[in-house]
Amino acid sequence: MFKVKEKIIDLGDGRTITLETGRMARQADGSVLLKMGKTMLLATVVSAQDAKEDTDFMPLSVEYKEKYASTGRFPGGFLKREARASDYEILISRLVDRALRPLFPDDFHAETFVTINLISADMDIIPDALAGLAASAALAVSNIPFNGPMSEVRVARINNKFIVNPTATQLRDADIDLMVGATYDNILMVEGEMKEVSEEEMLEALKIAHDTIKLLCKAQMEFAEEVGSTVKRVYCHEVNDEDLRKKVWDETYAKCYQAAKSSTSDKHKRIDAFEAIITVFLGQYTEENTVNKSLVKKYYHDVLKEASRRLVLDDNIRLDGRRPDEIRQIMCEIDPLPATHGSALFTRGETQSLTTVTLGTKLDEKIIDDVLNKGKEKFTLHYNFPPFATGEAKPARGISRREIGHGNLAHRALKNVMPSDEENPYAIRVVSDILESNGSSSMATVCAGTLALMDAGIKIRKPVSGIAMGLISDKVTKKYAVLSDILGDEDHLGDMDFKVTGTCDGITATQMDIKVEGLSFEILSKALHQAKAGRLHILSIMNEVIAEPRPELKPHAPRIEMLTIPKEMIGALIGPGGKIIQEIQRVTGATIIVEEIDGHGDVNIFGENAEVITAALDWVKKIVTVPEIGQVYKGKVKTIVQFGAFVEILPNKDGLLHISEIEWRKINVVEDVLKEGQEVEVKIIDIDPKTGKIKLSRKELLPRPPRQEPEKRTPEQNQNS
Repeated sequence: MFKVKEKIIDLGDGRTITLETGRMARQADGSVLLKMGKTMLLATVVSAQDAKEDTDFMPLSVEYKEKYASTGRFPGGFLKREARASDYEILISRLVDRALRPLFPDDFHAETFVTINLISADMDIIPDALAGLAASAALAVSNIPFNGPMSEVRVARINNKFIVNPTATQLRDADIDLMVGATYDNILMVEGEMKEVSEEEMLEALKIAHDTIKLLCKAQMEFAEEVGSTVKRVYCHEVNDEDLRKKVWDETYAKCYQAAKSSTSDKHKRIDAFEAIITVFLGQYTEENTVNKSLVKKYYHDVLKEASRRLVLDDNIRLDGRRPDEIRQIMCEIDPLPATHGSALFTRGETQSLTTVTLGTKLDEKIIDDVLNKGKEKFTLHYNFPPFATGEAKPARGISRREIGHGNLAHRALKNVMPSDEENPYAIRVVSDILESNGSSSMATVCAGTLALMDAGIKIRKPVSGIAMGLISDKVTKKYAVLSDILGDEDHLGDMDFKVTGTCDGITATQMDIKVEGLSFEILSKALHQAKAGRLHILSIMNEVIAEPRPELKPHAPRIEMLTIPKEMIGALIGPGGKIIQEIQRVTGATIIVEEIDGHGDVNIFGENAEVITAALDWVKKIVTVPEIGQVYKGKVKTIVQFGAFVEILPNKDGLLHISEIEWRKINVVEDVLKEGQEVEVKIIDIDPKTGKIKLSRKELLPRPPRQEPEKRTPEQNQNS
């Protein structure tokens, strides 16, 4: 019934990857089951036979989904089923999409859907590095036009040794964590984080990753031949008019080149200048003498792209008049929003980020409940890109995948300079709202995030800046130019978008997408070193505004005190049904969080001001204090009995003040001296080692009355007695 084909890939270190087709999802255009250990990914691809009318782009959709059953778990929530994609699933979908998209033919416009499901999971095998391989293999065994294969691998440096596709356990100790997507010949995509490494170290990691990718690509080529899927389907998704193409080029190229050369730094004026050229061209046509406007705009886009690229390669001038390595004007401002815990406004050219920092408690930490990852995250960063940032008249509808991806990049850029949990008790949320954009908004987020964190008084280890690098290259002449701090148009019309973030001492994160074949390591090296120069330039401007974190939090920022208590005192602090801790919070206004960590109680007290913190802290200390003989307390009389009084010296800790210990003089009735509710100073004079009962004394804290001398008697008195 099944015609199953398998390909086993030996990774050379005792591990193998198996690709299988013909047993599952047979009605898809292509399907592959990837197996590595207990981890299994089912990748399928389906493409429409024809393109939709007026489609001139590649409508590719990539969905990565993790099944909770793969780890023997129920989904959380009320419905108990997989629902909206998690951020992690979206990020992996983006990784695969970015590597696949450049490999489809330029004139192939049929809707194509790639779906990758994690159906069985080994908790120590990270599936994200295998998802790209599974998707590419599914395309390889299909008849869908595809200029692959490609593969993705993770390369990590652990204890100064590079490991390809490390386990989750190994990855915890890595100082380089890079995901690389590539074909046999060319690198397509890079994304990762590092702990301040050099440009040379990053290049070494890329080379090691590409060597393994070559092995995986070769295996896919052999697999496709064995399956018999080397012949792809015939398609025709474009209708062209070569005479019209020539006419558009002849009549607009020179004007477009001149407009590009004389452009200003104002994006909208530049767009208007280019629009005017095509408007004049279309003006020669009437209702009787019509023209296909869609084709004209398509050909004019090619004209604009070529003119902009030649301007850089031939005249060393960019669209906004800058040199290739020149960075736009930068303005930094801290504390523009005085009511926030920290804020900054970072403007670079026509790109602007308004970023805020909010401090919270453990209750505000992000809860992670993914299929493979469970836990909490103390530091979160969110990136918002509203339509008005680019002058678009449309509503904002939810968070896009791009916003999640850009926020993740900025988060990775900053996370390794954040203070440790011991140094920082706060949950920290950074939010970047992009107010205007003309390229590099994610890098503006990194810079604004650094400034806002320092403004908030968060003790980051070093400031971080970011820069987006571009590339213009010519296959024929081999000329190329690496561009620093690219515009939106340069990203769209260029060959590379290479984002690099770092401190003065090294790279902390990177993201790269390549749009051309044959990007050499020489160009990558030049881009990295040019990025370093730009990064340091930006840092120098940021340092002029604020060079290090403020010494103190803002006066209106909440405060946290941390306290460690014995494990056996946790119950005493919480009380039956939470009664005691709730009372402390109600009376003082503080928020108290108690956790058992490593055999002791970890207490976090969170309050709006010092008075709240002090009141709650004193109360907690009294509860967890262990009474000792000789200590003096100011207690409250709780109960009076015939033989004395019970005095509460600490919350829920009473001691007996015997009637004989109230005063030095003899007392017949306790109520003659003490009343219930009265505050009284007492001293512990004994603690029963077996029962823990406490004996108190009041009289030992009172002045001892002088001893009365016996009355002297006369001889007559003695005789009479």
